[in-house]
Amino acid sequence: MNVSLPGSLRDFVKQQVRTRGYGSASEYVRALIRADLERQRWRERLLEGAASPPGARADADYFARLRARATATPAADA
Repeated sequence: MNVSLPGSLRDFVKQQVRTRGYGSASEYVRALIRADLERQRWRERLLEGAASPPGARADADYFARLRARATATPAADA
């Protein structure tokens, strides 16, 4: 795949490669694509969460139970 960029963008990519430690323009573009994929995944998760029904109420009792579970000593394996 070849991508044509105007001079100003080409210069920007070259600068990013030099200053941010990328080995090549291709490596920089791959990093950008991976970051965009991750951003899209997070967006999907947020939208799924927003569309889901409400969960348990996160009040003081809820957090006290979480703390108790986190600090409980696990049972010894038999």
